[in-house]
Amino acid sequence: MTLLFKNATILAMDKTHGTTPFSGDLLVEGDSIAAVDRDLAAPADARVVDATGRLIMPGLINAHLHSSETFFKGRYQGTPLEVWMLYSYPILMKGPIPKRLLYLRSLLTAMESLKAGVTTLVDDFFDPPDFDIARLTRVFDAYDDAGIRANISHCVIDRHVFDTMPYLREIMPAALQDEVDGPSITVADYMAYCADVFGSQHGRADRLGFMVSASAPQRCSVEMMQACVNLARDKGVPYHTHVLETKTQAVTGPEFYGRSLIRYMKDIGVLTANTTIAHSIWVSDADMAMMREAGCSVAHNAVSNLKLGSGIAPVRRLLDAGVHVGLGTDGLSSNDTARIFDVMRFAALLHDIAAPDTERWVTAAEVLRSATIGGARTAMLDAVTGSLEVGKRADLIMLDITGYDYMPMNRLDHHLVYCENGSNIRLVMVNGQVVVEDNRLTTIDEAEIFAELRELLPAYLAEHEELERLNARFEPYMREMYRRATIQDIGMNRYQGDLPLWPGVNRREG
Repeated sequence: MTLLFKNATILAMDKTHGTTPFSGDLLVEGDSIAAVDRDLAAPADARVVDATGRLIMPGLINAHLHSSETFFKGRYQGTPLEVWMLYSYPILMKGPIPKRLLYLRSLLTAMESLKAGVTTLVDDFFDPPDFDIARLTRVFDAYDDAGIRANISHCVIDRHVFDTMPYLREIMPAALQDEVDGPSITVADYMAYCADVFGSQHGRADRLGFMVSASAPQRCSVEMMQACVNLARDKGVPYHTHVLETKTQAVTGPEFYGRSLIRYMKDIGVLTANTTIAHSIWVSDADMAMMREAGCSVAHNAVSNLKLGSGIAPVRRLLDAGVHVGLGTDGLSSNDTARIFDVMRFAALLHDIAAPDTERWVTAAEVLRSATIGGARTAMLDAVTGSLEVGKRADLIMLDITGYDYMPMNRLDHHLVYCENGSNIRLVMVNGQVVVEDNRLTTIDEAEIFAELRELLPAYLAEHEELERLNARFEPYMREMYRRATIQDIGMNRYQGDLPLWPGVNRREG
């Protein structure tokens, strides 16, 4: 396709312009941006779009998402991560989701993302208990059909769930422990599986890639993590993991390893420039210094962290330390939407309560960078997408900036972060293909997909409700583990407010 946007307001997010908008034209030829300038002549075969009163900006990057949760949107509240996972990722299961629903779940994730202006997503896919390339291929199929750009993992865990959190073995009744099997995957098996995926799916459609994901340092063996990092380096892809999302995890490091989880990762050689850490809430100054030295990245999930009560990440200090920061929704059960515009607004507002020094507040410009070129860096795709530059792939969105959210227009980056929610999107392009126009997906029949979901989901959700009842037996012990970890004084605080940590237990400030 050749497409020329004429008379647009352009937010390039490149090194020359940053978040400063300018007027001009943008030419797309094939899958890439061919020119960004004033008064460009239209090639003979070009479709010309009058972009007067429209903003052209890079498509948004969702730096951390779990499509495995999409069917549980709006289902849970009032549960911290460790309890919530009992239901969203049941430790007792009756088998994997059927392949057709697996495809539809991934497709629905991509559809909602594209209509929200997300052109690239990082899906930390989880599909216990087995590693079946035919099933992962269905995820790639869905993202291929939708037309989105994606990094897709198949997250691995090789430690027993009761050995991934402190105190559980002593708290959990033996009879319940006996009901739960441990993972059976070996390092050799996972490496062989990854080799097959890299050989058959990586680079598919020139916009879908495979990344390596060991779930978390406390959930995986040293041998598994080291093998994953070495593979990620060899393939030039991210090593995607979860670190210090909750206070429980902050307690886990000293309890299990006698040091913070970041120090542990550094000591075993898995804190690298390829490492992207989801969350990074309960990190210390010493942790952040190690992260800066390693050149690693963080996917900040402001909305999910609030819903699960995990705490507030020290984003100002992460940015000041030179850590690359992107924005993620997290799964659509702990966030409940795929809208990065929502995450942008929360990320911009949330950190204003961290300290009264306004010079230290996170700015709208910094949030915009995290949602675009910064997010692309966390996915190791910043040479491909995240900014509007000649030679980069044409991943962009066009917004109407003549309506309520921009009347009057004061400062564009502020309007995008504090006012926009995606409702002004008029066109979305990925890899040079128009995938959304006038609020309609061009690649998928939405009505047909929704009709099939309405037919298939009631039985699936009824079965999941049975699993919830089965797993609810573990909740009192998970909550006691959570309580014990929460009341520990670890020398830092990532909660806000004036309530005690627990009845009768004072909170540590600072």
